[in-house]
Amino acid sequence: MPLPSRNSLSIAFSAVLLAGALALTGCDQQQAGAGGMQGAPGAAPVGFVTVEAAPVIISSELSGRTSAYRVAEIRPQVTGIITERLFEEGAEVAAGAPLYQIDPATYQATVESAEAAVARADAGVEIARLNEKRYRELVKTSAVSRQNYDDAVAALKQAQADAASARAALTAARIDLERARIVAPIAGRIGRSAVTQGALVTANQATALATIQQLDPIFVDVTQSSADLLRLKAEMASGRLSGVDAENSTVTLTLEDGSTYGATGKLKFSEATVNESTGAVTLRAVFPNADQRLLPGMFVRATVQLGVDPKGILVPQQGVTRSPTGQATAMVIGEGDVVEQRVIVADRAMGDKWLVTDGLKPGDRLIVDGLQKIHPGAKVTPVPAGAAPAEGAAPAGPAQ
Repeated sequence: MPLPSRNSLSIAFSAVLLAGALALTGCDQQQAGAGGMQGAPGAAPVGFVTVEAAPVIISSELSGRTSAYRVAEIRPQVTGIITERLFEEGAEVAAGAPLYQIDPATYQATVESAEAAVARADAGVEIARLNEKRYRELVKTSAVSRQNYDDAVAALKQAQADAASARAALTAARIDLERARIVAPIAGRIGRSAVTQGALVTANQATALATIQQLDPIFVDVTQSSADLLRLKAEMASGRLSGVDAENSTVTLTLEDGSTYGATGKLKFSEATVNESTGAVTLRAVFPNADQRLLPGMFVRATVQLGVDPKGILVPQQGVTRSPTGQATAMVIGEGDVVEQRVIVADRAMGDKWLVTDGLKPGDRLIVDGLQKIHPGAKVTPVPAGAAPAEGAAPAGPAQ
């Protein structure tokens, strides 16, 4: 086999070098392309809101139960047999409406006897008056002794006293006769009857015949822990919060099924003592209840206005993160559009916002969008939250 010539070897060697150079060039271009996809470190776009201070009404959601505005337990004030029930169970009754009729025969007889006693006493008074008049004229001429006249005067006064006593007895008898017809002391909804026609009832018995409840308006009693009350008073004493006048303090209700009660109520008063077993204070509010949607004993959650922060700072909840220990932090855009991390105090949640009492001040730019792309010290491109990103810029991702 003939050996290759020197020219053939030179051509082959050149071809190998050219192939290697092309391969290296391809690798460099591939790496450069990969690097171009990753992008050089730059300013990521982030959405921010400007922190503002404004009066904020401080409220608290408290649990409680409804109770009737007025409750009247119907009991007889005289003894007798129930002859008639005059109401429909579960119906609305007006004040003064008849409820039960007790057999009035005995009480009617007592009234007639008292009327006769009054008539007899009035007759005695008339006789005593005539005697006193006669003796007054006779004593002037010494036809009778002064002692006889004094006896006549005393007899007249005694007869008048007897007449007054008889009239009082008649009044009492008439009252008992009226009480034989039991009427509603208040307006409201009456419950079931505990007795039926023919039952014997006694005056002032322990068992109520029925119960009437006034449901419009209706009370809502909620409890607040004494610790929260002390904190609220401390904030008011420091001047950070101002009090809400009871006449202007509104209350809203959330019912057991999660729905919101349409009408708002007014805070009436707060108990002056703390329940020793629960460590809570009772607050009472009153609500209109024309449709009687609220019934006594229902469990509700009431949102009560407790005070006003005249310079409150509310920030979106997506702009606040918490560490495993519960410490709240926020990312703000500092000078030169550089990210700063702030430790803040998020006092309480107010809807979809946090009330911040420390760590932020009016004018700070709080980052709420694109938090997953940044870190403290990174340079960013600020974009007002909700605004469209600049052309060619990647949109800010959802808040974490």
